[in-house]
Amino acid sequence: MRKSYDFSKGKKNPYAGRLKKQVTIRLEEATIAYFKSLAQELGIPYQTLINLYLRDCAANSKRLAIEWKPGN
Repeated sequence: MRKSYDFSKGKKNPYAGRLKKQVTIRLEEATIAYFKSLAQELGIPYQTLINLYLRDCAANSKRLAIEWKPGN
């Protein structure tokens, strides 16, 4: 390693805006198994597949047609 480095001509990371954020989410085992199976079939990591699916939902403003009734 050098003792010092010159970053005066450095550039900002052009992909910094596309970085991913780690989150914790609770998913049913059957849901994870479905995405793992599909991801294996497609040859991509299952977390990438879930991200692609959710990104598509967000980009196309998809909404579920469900009625949520909170427990009493």
